[in-house]
Amino acid sequence: MNAYQQKWIDVLAAANLKDWKIEPVGDDIYIEMPHITDLKLIRDNLPETLALISLDITLPKERLKFRFHNGYENFEYVLNPGEADLNEA
Repeated sequence: MNAYQQKWIDVLAAANLKDWKIEPVGDDIYIEMPHITDLKLIRDNLPETLALISLDITLPKERLKFRFHNGYENFEYVLNPGEADLNEA
């Protein structure tokens, strides 16, 4: 686990999101949310939310993939995408 990934895990854990499990998986961050969580709402607000949270992170930015799951659905979001990520779109 790299320092940037660990810092994000620490910041997210400090938010005390009830019943959210946040853990590293390789170079990614896996977030398991309660089954009733509306993933569309999370996905729609994620860029702005992460931007606000990132104000507390002073480490150099690195590519980081967040993997969200609520027991039924999942989605991924790449923060600071690399060239390979941009070419996939």
